[in-house]
Amino acid sequence: MKYLAEFRDAQAVQAWLERLRRTVTRPWTIMEICGGQTHSFLRFGLDELLPPEITLVHGPGCPVCVTPIELIDRAVAIASLPGVIFCSFGDMLRVPGSRSDLFRVKAQGGDVRVVYSPLDAVTLARRNPQREVVFFAVGFETTAPANAMAVWQAAQWGLKNFSVLVAHVRVPPAIEAILSSPQCQVRGFLAAGHVCTVMGTSEYEPIARRYHVPIVVTGFEPLDLLQGLTMCVEQLERNQAEVTIQYRRSVRPEGNPAAKAQIERVFQVVDRAWRGIGVIPQSGLGLRPEFAEFDAEKKFAAAEILPEESPECIAGEVLQGHKKPPECPAFGSRCTPEHPLGAPMVSSEGACAAYYRYRRARAAGG
Repeated sequence: MKYLAEFRDAQAVQAWLERLRRTVTRPWTIMEICGGQTHSFLRFGLDELLPPEITLVHGPGCPVCVTPIELIDRAVAIASLPGVIFCSFGDMLRVPGSRSDLFRVKAQGGDVRVVYSPLDAVTLARRNPQREVVFFAVGFETTAPANAMAVWQAAQWGLKNFSVLVAHVRVPPAIEAILSSPQCQVRGFLAAGHVCTVMGTSEYEPIARRYHVPIVVTGFEPLDLLQGLTMCVEQLERNQAEVTIQYRRSVRPEGNPAAKAQIERVFQVVDRAWRGIGVIPQSGLGLRPEFAEFDAEKKFAAAEILPEESPECIAGEVLQGHKKPPECPAFGSRCTPEHPLGAPMVSSEGACAAYYRYRRARAAGG
């Protein structure tokens, strides 16, 4: 299977592992930003094949996981209203708010629908002019162009019954927040290839220089991750700190100019709260004033909902790389995919879900 089997070839993986073993001479802590990278490391057991000098920590690159609890509660409140069709990607339905989630709203009769594109929600609004259609716009820069296009089309068609609940976050400010923490032990980063496919690498350059950390943009297959990890360690061993691209089959330094232009047309950079972490300045995207009529928070007066996090959940520590999921006292007992305390246990990119699925299965001989 072209472009898949090639990046899971066992001999190639072993060759890069051997190169990594020959390269590393000192302990290094490296963070993979994206939850998709985390799942691949654990799914294929790559983390257990690495030299003992390499410590991997998991970053905040799961957009579902970092969506703040107040936005989940606002989504639940809006979806519960009569006359509303609430549209979302499927992995948001089980994310717990303070008292409920979208899956329960659906079970109780709310019109909550899983869509595969924000443009599906726009189509629903055109077909149901008597109903309010709300799309939960969650994601990093990867999903922002399509969400921006949905708002743009709704504006062009004059759809007064369409709006978006925006929860977009940006990767570079999160990396800076991690590096500026006194607890930070991270010496290098594996950046997410899909984000950089859209945005390019220019925003990472000043971070690499300021904090003297290498940042390697990788894909998500075993060979991608091992190549990227080796490239990062080779820089660390030479005391270099550059932004390099392993995922060249998708990423260009300039990114995708058309996609970036669409984002800038509809969204503006704003401060954003991250679940378990707090507010990170300039780390989010919000609608520009000229598109304020499509802001679901304003349309439904939902901004007043300000709940509190579960005191038992350590998602914030996990998302910042300070702790790993098994270090949580509730992991696998009081917190499971069926009864989660936090979003990382139910998201398809969540670190807790990855450890629960792959580490538990491996321990049982799976």
